[in-house]
Amino acid sequence: MENHKRVLAFIYIISGSLQILGMILLATLVESIMPFISEQADPDAQWVFTWLVPFIRTIAIGVVLILAIPAIIAGVGLLNQKSWALTLALVLGCLKLFSFPIGTAIGIYTIWIYAGNNKIKSQTA
Repeated sequence: MENHKRVLAFIYIISGSLQILGMILLATLVESIMPFISEQADPDAQWVFTWLVPFIRTIAIGVVLILAIPAIIAGVGLLNQKSWALTLALVLGCLKLFSFPIGTAIGIYTIWIYAGNNKIKSQTA
């Protein structure tokens, strides 16, 4: 089971890093495209772009803070065999279940490891 925890740790570190990278690329793309789009817009509709870009930036930062950074923390905790890390990974795995198909696979794998770890603990007690 320890090998599975290490694999899960690397999965969470990589998925969190890819989410951060994806959000940075998305924010850069939006920042670079919005001036061209706003030039083509009606002058009366310019206010939409002054609100849209900060809104998209806020959502990207929120996703990173809620999902990506805790995933990296859970992965590092699992690598260091911290007791809280598997619980954090379980919470994040449940959230990842809604991200079909890769997130669903990660979530199922996390639940399987958590259930197996608790089964081992109950047998030794």
